[in-house]
Amino acid sequence: MISKEEHILLHAEKLFAEKGFEGSSTREISKKAKVNVSMISYYFGSKEKLFVKIFEVRMNESLTFSKDILANDNLNEWEKLVTVINRYADRVKTLKTFYRILQREQLSNKNPHIAEFLKESKKGFLAIYSELIEKGLEKKIFTKRPRIEFLHSTVSGTIFTALNTLPVYKEFFEGDENYENQYFDEIKIHVQNILKHLLGYEENI
Repeated sequence: MISKEEHILLHAEKLFAEKGFEGSSTREISKKAKVNVSMISYYFGSKEKLFVKIFEVRMNESLTFSKDILANDNLNEWEKLVTVINRYADRVKTLKTFYRILQREQLSNKNPHIAEFLKESKKGFLAIYSELIEKGLEKKIFTKRPRIEFLHSTVSGTIFTALNTLPVYKEFFEGDENYENQYFDEIKIHVQNILKHLLGYEENI
């Protein structure tokens, strides 16, 4: 059972993805969420603060999960890296609305609070990748040290492009109802294969 605040956030996220921040009103959000418009002011203060809150929640979810994986002593560094990336791909697939909003905000860069959230999130993932790779090299799980910037760009760029181009691919290849699930499953394998090459993982097993 989600809270009233989470309920409003979910419906606002869908509306922002559909109409953008400027095109969405608090009245429309309250109608979509089936709550009184005053509830938005009560929980968030304003439409802008509600918008920022969506980013705060989603960014924190990703980083918290990744840090928990980092602390899991039952997995080696390769297994941790795969778990983090698979989770990211699954989130992009299931939270399409949010990631479309995120891409739009990255391009417009209008809101300084959101820009800061995005910057800190990227820095958080860079730190996670750096730690995993350094430890993997120390343990001789990996044999190569790629630039972390390029590794991060490869992972996020591949998965984001996969999301954006999915409708075109599905139409071109006349995909059925299972196309999307199979597509994302294979994207995860594709990214893993790239990382094996970048990290020299296959050379060490």
